[in-house]
Amino acid sequence: MTDAGVLIVGAGQAGYQLAASLREGGYAGPVRLVGDEPELPYQRPPLSKAYLEGDGSGQNLPFRPQAFFATHAIEVRPDTHVAAIDRNARRVVTATDEMLDYRHLVLATGTRNRPLLVPGHDLRGVHGLRTHAEAEALRVGMQAARAIVVVGAGFLGLEAAAVAAARGARVEVVETTRQPMGRAVSPMVSDAFTRQHQRHGIVFHLGAGVVRLHGEAGHVTGVELSDGTLLPAALVLVCIGVIPNAELAADAGLPVANGVVVDEYLATPDPAISAIGDCAAYPNRYAGGVVRLESVQNAVDHARCVAARLLGRPTPYHAVPWFWSDQGDWKLQIAGFTAGCQQFVPRGDTDSRDFTVYAFRDGRLAGVETVNRPGDHVAARRLLATDALVTPEMVAAPDFDLRKAAKAAQS
Repeated sequence: MTDAGVLIVGAGQAGYQLAASLREGGYAGPVRLVGDEPELPYQRPPLSKAYLEGDGSGQNLPFRPQAFFATHAIEVRPDTHVAAIDRNARRVVTATDEMLDYRHLVLATGTRNRPLLVPGHDLRGVHGLRTHAEAEALRVGMQAARAIVVVGAGFLGLEAAAVAAARGARVEVVETTRQPMGRAVSPMVSDAFTRQHQRHGIVFHLGAGVVRLHGEAGHVTGVELSDGTLLPAALVLVCIGVIPNAELAADAGLPVANGVVVDEYLATPDPAISAIGDCAAYPNRYAGGVVRLESVQNAVDHARCVAARLLGRPTPYHAVPWFWSDQGDWKLQIAGFTAGCQQFVPRGDTDSRDFTVYAFRDGRLAGVETVNRPGDHVAARRLLATDALVTPEMVAAPDFDLRKAAKAAQS
């Protein structure tokens, strides 16, 4: 019987990395990479930063040129939507009724934008930001818009807001909570970044919801808030989170709970199916439970973990999670998890552009946030990987040195 090989559904960071890692590891069977979008697999992080600032050529977005995939015998199938999984026959069915067989199926289906379901959401000038096409539409729209409203003060929304403000637009940010990025960072970092954005002219409306988008001649003209305020807007960017693309797995009878549920090897209960990247809900010891993460590091390391297992070298996934966000000239880097922590200890002036915040859960170091301190970030990742006991008292001591602590813990 012909080996059907590895079929990867989803051509984002995780899917691309898995295909590349399989070939790097010597896998000789067929590798097929199936994606919904028309382009070669490409990077998403630049879409909210460098791409919006540039000319929109997109030349630096693809992970690799077409020649790479041809040389490594990776079959890339763009513009292909997988509609169903037939687990018994070990095949998937596409939207055009094509059957694709697999020996092992890997779901790297990612996420999609959470919609803003209010009257006027379908007006022209209302944008999302996840795909290359969306980024291009937003980039073009930002060139002419003088009044921009960003709905959602997470990483993505604030990155784009910083670009828009730097281009001279009036930018207002609407956030339902009282703390921008509050689901991901400490109150100290949230407050520091809010002040920094305000210094660059960005206006925040915190604790406010959007009830309606107003328009004229089919184009957005304003954003109505829950308190009755009407914000003028020639362009609206909606960044209110994402929804994991887990329906394919659920329809196939696989467990789903805020993502495709997998074990510490990133395997589903079906031994022929794994899930990786933004769509996978997996046990993470740094979070103290099952999590679903949206980060490049998570996608890359998930892919390498599954590639090793398929190559006969299974290892549980225990990588230290880390994230970053570039907002203007401030680089935020996070190692570990700071969400849900009860105690925070800063080092450096949080009203400056150079500081570190240590986050503790139940008296133990759980995460480290750094602003424009890349050396501290690298050291924090090394320290967290050792499980060394680091307490708030230790960090608060005048002579505490993160890099020395990381080196000592690794010795």
